[in-house]
Amino acid sequence: MTDSSDTPHTTTFVSPPSESYPYTPRWVMLALVIAFALIGYLIYALYQQRQQTNLAFEAATKRAAVLSAQLDKTNSAIGDLKAELQVTSQKLGLTEDELARARGMAQALRKTQNDQQANAERLRQQIGQVQQQASTQIGQVSDALNGTKSDVDATRKDLDDTKSKLSTTMGDLNVQSGLIARNHEEVEELKRLGERNVYEFNLVKSKRPQKIGPIQLQLRKVNTKHYTYTLDVIADDKRVEKKDKTLEEPVQFYVRGARTPYEIVVYSIKKDFITGYLTTPKEAAPANPNNPSSHQ
Repeated sequence: MTDSSDTPHTTTFVSPPSESYPYTPRWVMLALVIAFALIGYLIYALYQQRQQTNLAFEAATKRAAVLSAQLDKTNSAIGDLKAELQVTSQKLGLTEDELARARGMAQALRKTQNDQQANAERLRQQIGQVQQQASTQIGQVSDALNGTKSDVDATRKDLDDTKSKLSTTMGDLNVQSGLIARNHEEVEELKRLGERNVYEFNLVKSKRPQKIGPIQLQLRKVNTKHYTYTLDVIADDKRVEKKDKTLEEPVQFYVRGARTPYEIVVYSIKKDFITGYLTTPKEAAPANPNNPSSHQ
């Protein structure tokens, strides 16, 4: 039996319990770094794309401004061409058909802006054709004018012959009358001369006056045996009786504003009916035949 005191003594050391520390794996850290890098790249890419978008917008704005300026310049050129066409039309005397074609081309220029340059060129060609045609027409007109000059000379000779046929005499106011016409044809010759205003009339005996040109006349009496007549002249609010006037006698009277007298000539006398004409000076002021008062 062994004594317990003789048994060797063995000391046993017990390790204290270990503490629990958190541990992050390396792949998580690597994933976070990659995620942050990716986010940064995306932010940078978005920034670059925004910058490019802004640059593209600015370029588009500048391009639009340039196109707008070019459009304004083209519209101005069209306006100039239109004005040039209008001036050319006025100077060269274009025919109605040519003006219609020009207006049609101007409308086409406004409606089709994409073809403005081509239309402008066609318009220039049209103007050149019109100018060429107008030059030809001007030459023809020049030839016609030479012929017209001969006609004018002949007409002037006819008027001189007409004046020699028409006679003058003293009027009832002892004023030298103008040329006297004795029928309708000679009255037309007086009108052609254009020296005085001429108003031809047929006057019937009546109780009411008849308006002849700027005055009124009222036939009172007709004597077909002695070829005399009596009438009232109404002008400047006055009534003047012209009694027992004879055929082709210049019946004269003055109105306000006229330097030379008005004249009445009767060249045909029938029962209660006379035919003749009234002449007035060109510079005469219009007589007022309204509201006539009786002055016998």
